[in-house]
Amino acid sequence: QETQFRNYYQKATRRKGISGENLLKLLESRLDNVIYRLGFAHSRNNARQLILHKHFMVNGKVVNVPSFLLWPNDVVEVCEKSRKFAIIHEAMKRVKDDTMLSWLSLDKAKMQGVFKESPSRQEIPVNVQENLIIELYSK
Repeated sequence: QETQFRNYYQKATRRKGISGENLLKLLESRLDNVIYRLGFAHSRNNARQLILHKHFMVNGKVVNVPSFLLWPNDVVEVCEKSRKFAIIHEAMKRVKDDTMLSWLSLDKAKMQGVFKESPSRQEIPVNVQENLIIELYSK
C-alpha cells in the first residue's frame, strides 16, 4: 500500500548508501518475498496468504505478518502442521537447486531456508529503475 511503501522509502533514505539500492534491499528482505524466492509459494500473494494463516516460522517462532523484515542468518521454515500441504510441495517442485539466489539457502528435506545476507543490487533479479522511484517519492 502507498503509506507502507512511503515508510520503506523513508527507511531507505535514512540508511547509509544509495537510497534506491537500500529500498530494493528492504523489499527483498520482507518475509513474503523471501518465502516466494525460496520456492515455498507460487507467488507473493500466495506467500502472503500462507503467512497470514500461520504456516511459517522465523527462528522458531510463528510469524503471521507478511511485511516482517528478516535479518541476516534468520531461519525461515514451514511449520510442522503445514509440511504436508500439497500447495507448498507443488511450489517447491518448481525450484531447481542451481537457480537459488546466493543470499538465500534452502534445505528441501527440512523445508527450511536461511536468509544469509542482504542482497547486493546485482543479485536482485528485478528489472526496475529504482532511481525513478526515489525521484517520485522525494517530492
